[in-house]
Amino acid sequence: MDLQRKSRTVQPAGPLDGGYGWFIVLSTFLVFGLTFGVIKSFGVFFVEIHCYFATTATASSWITSISVATVHFGAPVGSALSAYFGHRPVVVAGGLLSSIGMVAGSYAQDLLQLYITVGFLTGFGYALTWTPTVTMLGWYFEKRRPVANALASTGECLLTFILTPSFQFMVDQYSWRGAMLILGALQLNLCLCGALLRPLNTHAPPKELEEKEQEMQLLSQPHIDSSSNNRSDSDPLKVKIIRYVDYTLIANARFMVYSMFGVFAALGFFAPSLFLVPYARSQGVEEYQAAALMSISAVLDLLGRVVFGWVANLRLVKTVHQLIVTVILLGIVLLLCPLATTFTQLALFSAGYGLVFGATVAIHITVLAEVVGVERLGSALGFFMLIRSSGGLLGPPLAGIFIDKMSDYGAGFLMAGVAILVSALFLLVLQQMNKKGTGKGKDVNLENGKRHEDLKPINFNFRKS
Repeated sequence: MDLQRKSRTVQPAGPLDGGYGWFIVLSTFLVFGLTFGVIKSFGVFFVEIHCYFATTATASSWITSISVATVHFGAPVGSALSAYFGHRPVVVAGGLLSSIGMVAGSYAQDLLQLYITVGFLTGFGYALTWTPTVTMLGWYFEKRRPVANALASTGECLLTFILTPSFQFMVDQYSWRGAMLILGALQLNLCLCGALLRPLNTHAPPKELEEKEQEMQLLSQPHIDSSSNNRSDSDPLKVKIIRYVDYTLIANARFMVYSMFGVFAALGFFAPSLFLVPYARSQGVEEYQAAALMSISAVLDLLGRVVFGWVANLRLVKTVHQLIVTVILLGIVLLLCPLATTFTQLALFSAGYGLVFGATVAIHITVLAEVVGVERLGSALGFFMLIRSSGGLLGPPLAGIFIDKMSDYGAGFLMAGVAILVSALFLLVLQQMNKKGTGKGKDVNLENGKRHEDLKPINFNFRKS
């Protein structure tokens, strides 16, 4: 009875699709900017560190690669910790860890120390901030979720626009060490983002409340035989584990196919932002003009996220179809990059790349929610990031190997473009799986309808003779 009473008193806090949810959007906006926005702007540091330690492009790229991979590896940890301790304390702890890693990195004496501090510590701090914040955003919004995700993700491009020239200025004034020290102080703002995360009255989103109530009622029922007693001992533990880490997602075929899309997409997502500034410098473009290319890309990235997030919210086409088109266009644009050799041409490439990249990022989390359902979004996001981590880890170093072998930064963009096009193949497979699932659903409905007709009672009319 106590379990049933508790399940009835659990209610969501505040209205969905508005109200305090817009403060969650603001928090997620800043988290995107102070995590992935910083990673995209790190190309300015790449050039300085590459020259300071007199190393190869592959060795220098491991800093960003380890950071990106740690964000992905740590995503399930962030999801589980936020489910247990709450989102707010986990995000605050992640902000502190990010700041400590960046400040320690400013005193690094070799690349190994940068791998540990900026790569691992800061990356793990990003994982503890990004995953819980994006999960809570999904809980606060339902009908407006595509728009909310798109608006929040614009923080990445807006802060990239601001931070890239700012980093270049700080590097010129205070060296890369001084600039990294300032960046460490800036990362403390992630703690403020965590403070904005007002928790719901339950760890579960509203749609899951009814399912939880049914589970609690089943667990409260007495069991008669010995086999059911054994089951009753294991069920509460299983429910508790799934509440924090839903490992059953691994058996979901559609989720695994979408995760493979994430692996190959990650191979190409992060390499271009890391190598765009060095590529422009190798073509004779001045350093501030090279940094401006990232700002141009960020402005169009912002436009792409807002416009195509709004288009997705109109439901004119299926979101997965929209994602397929944008991913294919993104791969084609990356393959065209080596043709650009002047600042004007590179500016056009940056604009096109930013627009299509923004259109892709704006909806890929929305598609994930459609694949698994919003009630499993927290665990799904964690596992998706974990599986995608292999692509994030290998992408920049693999591009660096091509660059070192061919002595041309353009080779990195070719590798990224091919990886993005391969990822589109998995989206096509997912589309076919969705079609088959829809067809089976229709067949089942027709069969059920036919059975319903057969079971209708027969009315006999007896007329008096």
